[in-house]
Amino acid sequence: MKSVFSAIGWLFSKAWWLLDGTRRALMNLFVLLLIVIVVTALLTRGAKTLGDKTTLVLKLEGSLVEQFSGSPREQLVAQAQGQNTPHQTRLRDVLAALDQAAKDDKISAVLLDVEELHGAGLAGLHEVVAALQRFRKVSGKPVLAYADNYSQRSYFLAAQAGEVYLHPMGMVALEGFGRWRTYYKDALDRIGVTAHVMKVGTYKSFAEPYTATGPSPATQEAEGLVYGELWNGFTGTIEAARKLQAGSIAKGIEELPQRLAAAKGDPAQLALQEKLVDGLKTRDQMRELLIGKGAKDEESKSFRQVSLNQYMAYVKDAGTPNKLLPGLGIVVAEGEIVDGDAGPGRIGGDSTARLIRKAREDEAIKAVVLRVNSPGGSAFASEIVRRELELTRQAGKPVVVSMGDVAASGGYWISMSSDAVIADPGTITGSIGVFGILPTAEALMDKLSLHTGGVTTTWLAGGYDPRRPLDPRLQAAVQSGVENIYARFTGLAAQARKSTPEKIDAVAQGRIWTGSQAKERGLVDRLGSFDDAVQTAAKLAKLELKDGEKPRIVYVERDLSRSERLLASLTDVMAPPLAKAVGQALGLDDLPAPVIEEMAALKELSRLAARGQWDRAAAVHCLCGVP
Repeated sequence: MKSVFSAIGWLFSKAWWLLDGTRRALMNLFVLLLIVIVVTALLTRGAKTLGDKTTLVLKLEGSLVEQFSGSPREQLVAQAQGQNTPHQTRLRDVLAALDQAAKDDKISAVLLDVEELHGAGLAGLHEVVAALQRFRKVSGKPVLAYADNYSQRSYFLAAQAGEVYLHPMGMVALEGFGRWRTYYKDALDRIGVTAHVMKVGTYKSFAEPYTATGPSPATQEAEGLVYGELWNGFTGTIEAARKLQAGSIAKGIEELPQRLAAAKGDPAQLALQEKLVDGLKTRDQMRELLIGKGAKDEESKSFRQVSLNQYMAYVKDAGTPNKLLPGLGIVVAEGEIVDGDAGPGRIGGDSTARLIRKAREDEAIKAVVLRVNSPGGSAFASEIVRRELELTRQAGKPVVVSMGDVAASGGYWISMSSDAVIADPGTITGSIGVFGILPTAEALMDKLSLHTGGVTTTWLAGGYDPRRPLDPRLQAAVQSGVENIYARFTGLAAQARKSTPEKIDAVAQGRIWTGSQAKERGLVDRLGSFDDAVQTAAKLAKLELKDGEKPRIVYVERDLSRSERLLASLTDVMAPPLAKAVGQALGLDDLPAPVIEEMAALKELSRLAARGQWDRAAAVHCLCGVP
């Protein structure tokens, strides 16, 4: 019997040894594979010598952004989940590449590949258009555009090319500006939820989806004026670039059914007939055209080319500011404004204030340019950022605000402590208004036969509880707070714009404006590009520059830790299949992002109020975006 147990024990120990050894071997192989991938990527990262007649391929993917969003850890986890992480193209990379390519003898042409451009505001598009025009004027080199299909945004850029080509089965989709919102009131009534709204501003429409079944006349008036001006500018730019008669695009859309029928239902032929494109070519025909204009790459059997990401290794700048050669600090404020800290893609009141303070305390930085692309958010966080800019000016360093696609509500608030505010004509700005929303679900509790009860020493203890009706005294208190913040908002705006609160109130009331309309109403100083803001800051800082010389600039960003730098390198080089396998092993799942985004602001306000921070339940958010 003892020998039987001994044999079983021996077999078990050998099996365990084999299992443990296999586990360790697999883990070691996995780690070794990661090391090989990282080392290979690092060794091959250096820029290769460009050949003559190389075409710069500007493939603009995803959203055109001021800064990449998400931390290295978040990007790596997304890859591990097997998700297609949102593609982003950084605006400043596109501009720098075009300016460098204009004077690069190795670059013979630029190919615009904009089919995968899904998100871009007018301010960003205007910056790229200006860079393309500079490229053509300075270098005399050709710019070509090709796509299977052109969306409205992508065609706006493609129209700037000297030659625009389309696939024979493709189309140019020009539709117009506007949006449809989802209105939740009837659904909320059905389930027994009431959204209590406290606001100041006739045109402050953020809360309308929760309290109405459709847009108010004030909202239709304000948005109609904004969209109308933006659309006229949009079509006018295309018509000028393509040498079309003014108003031809609007007329073409109006007569689309008849014109498409005349083209036998072929949208590509219609685009050719309307002179929106110069020719129809299949992909192989386009490759042959580019080989003829440039040179053939024998290895790829295609035209000699370099991508935007690859070409960034060749881009040179003026250098980083130092004590002997000082310069400017650029702080990017992009995304929702939230309390506390936030990573790239959002504006944290505390984290963004630290960046501004970092720029102020750097002796090599003589002025700060704040690049704003935000629809707003927390009023408290907005004030934290604005105050830090005010301290920067008091320290003797000029502050210049450059408004991007959107700088409205909280985005306008953080722009008020500056020496100059420069907006793009297409910037969505203004929306000087304040609101608060406190949803309650007492009717839902009744439907579920649920009840609450308890004892408090004052009516304010647990004053906001979504399970109970909203106490009128709390609603009055929050309304008073909202009115106080609106008075503070208009007062600060009046001080910044050298006006009066009454005059600011007349153009405030939560109403949005285009950059051009804001200039006419004294809400911004002038219209211009990001480069105009940089030059203005350099002049205010009295930097000594030669004619045509650009100032040294540095983007002031949070320093990455060692672990984050490692994760960043892994994010760059990990192959998606490997990342997906890791994600499956970890059992990670996708989340319904659209649902989270839609209700994020309401959820945050409710969270603050439930924690007793109802004084922070006031928000400066415009619920607006790029058309």
